[in-house]
Amino acid sequence: MSVFPPIRRDRVIAQLPQCFRKEAALHSKEDFNNKVKTACQEQRTGTVGRFKISKVIVVGDLAVGKTCLINRFCKDTFDKNYKATIGVDFEMERFEVLGFVSRSQLDTAGQERFKCIASTYYRGAQVVIIAFDLTDVASLDHTRQWLEDALKENDPTGVQLFIVGTKKDLSSPAQYAQIEQDALKIAQEMSAEYWAVSSLTGENVKEFFFRVASLAFEMNVLAELEKSGSRQIGDVVRINSNSSNLYNTSKKKQSSCCQ
Repeated sequence: MSVFPPIRRDRVIAQLPQCFRKEAALHSKEDFNNKVKTACQEQRTGTVGRFKISKVIVVGDLAVGKTCLINRFCKDTFDKNYKATIGVDFEMERFEVLGFVSRSQLDTAGQERFKCIASTYYRGAQVVIIAFDLTDVASLDHTRQWLEDALKENDPTGVQLFIVGTKKDLSSPAQYAQIEQDALKIAQEMSAEYWAVSSLTGENVKEFFFRVASLAFEMNVLAELEKSGSRQIGDVVRINSNSSNLYNTSKKKQSSCCQ
């Protein structure tokens, strides 16, 4: 019997959530990888869905809205009175993806004490979300440095990257159109996926985190399949009951040979 409560109905993911812009997406397929779907149908997901927790970190300049973004999704709240995060704050979210439980730990760190904990904070991240303010071009320029810092502690091939523009509600159409062009170019350079959200109105927030959870789940299942495939190469050959006397037969042959 599970000690965890049932998955919330609004955290059930049956189909792959679509990307925000195809020009900058980790992949533009409209469905989960066929290998992943087959593994889920055959209950071959390994530790995924039982013990695996995806570490998701949110980084970015001071006051771009990292905590507001997490709170809007996890608590469906928005606090307009800005308070800087002190230390590290995190939320644990549980999803149901293709019938399996997927756990994500969403972390964000305060700017004031970030430097002394940076290596520990970054290490082991499977998803890196770099947030920038859609009304502040400088915060977009700084995403490259945030990426560089994050990859010092992680294997680039094992990390999924997202660039997220926040405060979409505060950006005029003309201003947004210009900064989005620049954001798409940077996302393509980084091999990251681009999104634009508003924590105030909730626009695209749920869709974004569903996308993050789904792609992390898919990556984890594919990694498990790769591990199981490599283990099969060195597996000991199983002998069925019909071959139970194989050892004795080979021993007799060896004895007759030596006579």
